[in-house]
Amino acid sequence: MPENILFIRLKSIGDILFTLPAVHVVRDRFPGAKLHFMVSGEHASMLSGFADIDEVIPLDRKIYRAGRPLPAVASTFGLLRDLRRKQFSHVIDFQGYSETEMLAWWTGAPERWGNVYQPLRGWTYTHWSRRDRRLHPADWNLSLLEQSGLDTSRVRNDFVLRPEPVDEARRFFAANGLDLSRPTLYLQPFTSNPAKNWPLEQYRSLARHWRDRGVQVIFSGGPGDKEALAPVRAEGFVVAAGAPRMTDAALMKLSTVIVGGDTGFLHLAVALGRRVVMLIRRKGPGAPVPFRHPDWIVEPPAGGMVKDVPYDRVREAVAIAFRERGWDSVSNG
Repeated sequence: MPENILFIRLKSIGDILFTLPAVHVVRDRFPGAKLHFMVSGEHASMLSGFADIDEVIPLDRKIYRAGRPLPAVASTFGLLRDLRRKQFSHVIDFQGYSETEMLAWWTGAPERWGNVYQPLRGWTYTHWSRRDRRLHPADWNLSLLEQSGLDTSRVRNDFVLRPEPVDEARRFFAANGLDLSRPTLYLQPFTSNPAKNWPLEQYRSLARHWRDRGVQVIFSGGPGDKEALAPVRAEGFVVAAGAPRMTDAALMKLSTVIVGGDTGFLHLAVALGRRVVMLIRRKGPGAPVPFRHPDWIVEPPAGGMVKDVPYDRVREAVAIAFRERGWDSVSNG
């Protein structure tokens, strides 16, 4: 009987993306398996780019915060019933919460592999990997598979967009007077943590510099960033804040160079095969830099924060990125 395998990673965008190389490894090892992925409902759309996944199991975590116990209990029992009925052969818990460990155990799968963050956790797994903070999070996920007996020597990190968001992104380009044949700089100024942000005024200076050299510029962000980006729009720059998540991903796919802080969308750009410049303050060797591309980062001076990253270093890093993408005339302009 073919294997029936469940992955668990509920959040966040970056951490979900860091499971992608491991998902590829499992697909390569079990080509005939049915692969399921349990994820928080608000992130379910991300799994559309995981081409190896056959079924997404969205978990409605909002129902547990709504203060309505009866729907929450009904939802929980429904989930437990469905998980047991699927008769999984393997459960691979990348999340490592006590709750997800119990869900893995509840399925009855004979093979239960999991990441472990805390002491006294992991006793229900058949194989487990304790957090090694020297490893990139994606490499830690691969380490779990290796310790469970899988060959991880062939690593891929390929997020595959469906045609619909790519078509929508092409229409966005056309509606905003952007030319697909010209170099495009995509800027993501905001992260979920203000301490990870480079000042917006620095991004605006960077945008002016490259616009003066014939580069098209797109500023993007979430729906809540629209007001903050009003000065950018007033300068005549294209703003895509609030676009549907996968359409925004397609805009990155159509762009030449992506610049931003340590945010899930920068890691998505890497998985899309884009050239990234990430502004990040690394706190150790296992920092979430672009996967397999630690040279794509710009760091602040020792002891500084991301806001302290020198403008000239970012501008030069972007110039290098344009040269690598074949736009020497732009970077030398």
